[in-house]
Amino acid sequence: MAVTTFARPGPKIFCNGRMNNGTSIERKGNEMALTEEQEMIVDLVRKFVASELLPLEPAVLAREAEGNHWSLLPEESEHLIARAKDLGLWGLDAPEEFGGYNLPATVMARVQEELGRTMVPFTFPPDSPNLVMLARHGTEKQKQKYLTPYIEGKTVSAICISEPGAGGDPAMMTTKAVQDGDDFVLNGRKIWISRAPIADFTIAMARVGDGKRHEGITAFIIDKDTPGYIVEREIKMLGGFRTYEVVLEDCRVPATQVLGSVGKGFAAMQDRLVSRRIEMVAISIGMADRALKMLIEHAKERITFGQALADRQAVQWWIADGYTKIHACRLMLEDAAAKADRGEDVRTEASMLKIVATELAQEVIDNAIQAFGALGLTKDLPLQLMYQRARVMRIYEGPSEVHRMTLAKRLLK
Repeated sequence: MAVTTFARPGPKIFCNGRMNNGTSIERKGNEMALTEEQEMIVDLVRKFVASELLPLEPAVLAREAEGNHWSLLPEESEHLIARAKDLGLWGLDAPEEFGGYNLPATVMARVQEELGRTMVPFTFPPDSPNLVMLARHGTEKQKQKYLTPYIEGKTVSAICISEPGAGGDPAMMTTKAVQDGDDFVLNGRKIWISRAPIADFTIAMARVGDGKRHEGITAFIIDKDTPGYIVEREIKMLGGFRTYEVVLEDCRVPATQVLGSVGKGFAAMQDRLVSRRIEMVAISIGMADRALKMLIEHAKERITFGQALADRQAVQWWIADGYTKIHACRLMLEDAAAKADRGEDVRTEASMLKIVATELAQEVIDNAIQAFGALGLTKDLPLQLMYQRARVMRIYEGPSEVHRMTLAKRLLK
């Protein structure tokens, strides 16, 4: 498949959902109409997935089936990053002043949906949620040091939020940061950390002072190989995922490594979590859409007891319900993304979507597995890995039950 290179623009043509000439993204009824250039980017991503990622999927599935980490080989990752850079597909939502496109959330949602259609674990550099924290809350020196190589895909980041006793409720964290002259000394234990061993820098959340709940929570940037930052163990998860437990033991960092303000880290963390939840929603929609298409094709071809699966009411209802719910979820995502682009608080929308999209993905994928029968359970197809990924996503970035509780509290106020 031929893929057209998308050149880095000279004068930037994308800026917070607006063209430089002041023209807003058009709205047609309830549908968000992207500009021609934005549609080109989404189409280029779609072709990248088809030509670069999907061909790698059998090898990724085979490695995961053998009990290995769900990941790319170093040479595969290097090739994809180089190819993405050749096509201009990097720094898509990064600030313009650091060489990014500053694409609005409405476009990034479409990009993430396309990436969600494959089980090849690849993201265009950089990892957007951590980018959000750095771009919105970092000092100019921090941005100069960390943002540019991060946007270009030259560095990898991690974030330490959860603790053994404070997972779904990060406000209960007990990791402490005590000021000592021009430094802070961090002590505590973090868990469920992705990419911890390979991260060039980690954003770690800790509490300064003796406040309760959100009080005193502060974000710190910790460079790789900082004494006292210890990756203690690897934790194997469903579907070949790996997370890590990290110990902060008298980990000393300069006060200049505070991200944002001392005691104001909870708001910065929420910015990151909301961004990640929106991203997960788009990925969930992409997975559900692919599973539904697989179900439809199989239902037309598979004959049981002299009748095609497509002619059976149960299967027809799976298809109709899945299609309807995917469409509704896309509209909810579009609404949330548009509000985010206008600078509105979308924590409520992100919570609603996190619940609906992850549960939708698991329902549609489960129905697809049921339609495929024993074949759907094999590791030859991506459905089993999609199912496990969807199951993991129902807990990551806040379990569905916590989001429902939070929504109810907001509404009851």
